[in-house]
Amino acid sequence: MKILHISDTHNRHGQLRNMPKADVIVHCGDLTEMGTEGEVLDFLNWFMTLPYKYKIFVTGNHDLCLWDAEQIEDLPDNVFFLQDRGVEIEGVNFFGIAYNHKEDAIPEGADVVVTHEPPTMILDQTMGIHWGNAMLRNRIFQIKPRYHLFGHAHDAFGVLEQDGIFFSNGAVLDDMYRMNHRPNVFECCY
Repeated sequence: MKILHISDTHNRHGQLRNMPKADVIVHCGDLTEMGTEGEVLDFLNWFMTLPYKYKIFVTGNHDLCLWDAEQIEDLPDNVFFLQDRGVEIEGVNFFGIAYNHKEDAIPEGADVVVTHEPPTMILDQTMGIHWGNAMLRNRIFQIKPRYHLFGHAHDAFGVLEQDGIFFSNGAVLDDMYRMNHRPNVFECCY
């Protein structure tokens, strides 16, 4: 299964062109800039039309109107809003938590963890500040998923493997909000 990972589009999703082919696209939040329903609807209308078999997203710190949402009505069957919940896709267990929600909600057995925040000290430093979440880091190293996908720290974009866990910061915008990063794409094999 090929996964395309993006994050932090901040209403600039329409500028993404010629994205790589994949089976699953994962967006790790900050779909919007101001967190309004109109911005979310614009994002969803774009996201649902993408040519990927499965589509997953979680909320970020900018996505205010979705922070407490438990579900979004009328999403197609192949679009998954992982707000403190999981989904199994072709034998791979994805689990997502909303921005600023409890890390202990991430269950044992999750293959791919999807969050907005990075774990502390892993692809989390921009402007000399570590933006990561220490409790999230502890939980990730406790349950040891194969993949942890996130964003939030724009200029910390990239991938890193540590202790058998593949970490991916998929922020496509840099700290100046320029579209300078290509989406991360990788093969997820089990």
